[in-house]
Amino acid sequence: MSGRHLLILGGTGEAAALAAAALDRFDGAMRVTTALAGRTRRPGPLAGAVRIGGFGGPAGLAAYLIEQRVDRLIDATHPFAATISRSARVAADRTGVPRLALVRPPWRRDPLDRWIEVASIEAAALLVGRLGRCAWLTVGAGSLAAFAGTAANTRFVVRLIDPPRQPLPVADAVILLGRGPFSLAEERQVLQRHAVDVLVCKASGGAATEAKLLAARERGLPVVMVRRPPREPGPAVASVEEALAWLTALDRKLEALTVP
Repeated sequence: MSGRHLLILGGTGEAAALAAAALDRFDGAMRVTTALAGRTRRPGPLAGAVRIGGFGGPAGLAAYLIEQRVDRLIDATHPFAATISRSARVAADRTGVPRLALVRPPWRRDPLDRWIEVASIEAAALLVGRLGRCAWLTVGAGSLAAFAGTAANTRFVVRLIDPPRQPLPVADAVILLGRGPFSLAEERQVLQRHAVDVLVCKASGGAATEAKLLAARERGLPVVMVRRPPREPGPAVASVEEALAWLTALDRKLEALTVP
């Protein structure tokens, strides 16, 4: 087939790996575009074309699919990127573009883990002050406002990818800048240097940031774990290789439909 165009909704390591693997697997016979929301100022290198910025909801994404002749869509966004995932489902349904979700496998809880699972960032913020005096927040800049004023006697260690553009909503905070993957040794140092006694994170999954959980387990620290939002209905896979297999199967199906 010719003229194939894959749109990857990205911003994750899995999306970057998929873009490179798809270009390699289909050897130039498929255009690959990765769409980024633009929240990270210096995204890592990406194979293929890159689009930065929002689409304007399901209608905007549907229009883009039609205008750019996208004929396959893979949602490889962060597990907590519920808004764009919903837009992807609605836009694909409206346009008839086949859609697949590449879903990062969740972390598995160890019997030694002291996880306290909550349904929202707001619920996590309400718990922090009861659990420790220094909380390490790895929830992303957009979720920090929930912690403003919720724990007056709690210090915060905040990990961000980019320097904040404005003062953080939490007053007593130390900022750590960095992009994963992080080693176990690095995470141990964070806990020790800042006397962290509670960790707050989203149930993102993946190996790049799992070491913080191992370090917390070693020290017997409580971890406030925000559950993932429900996944949009539709086909889903857990690996880049499975996504490539879906693309190959889709090609065969479309070719069968066009054979006279």
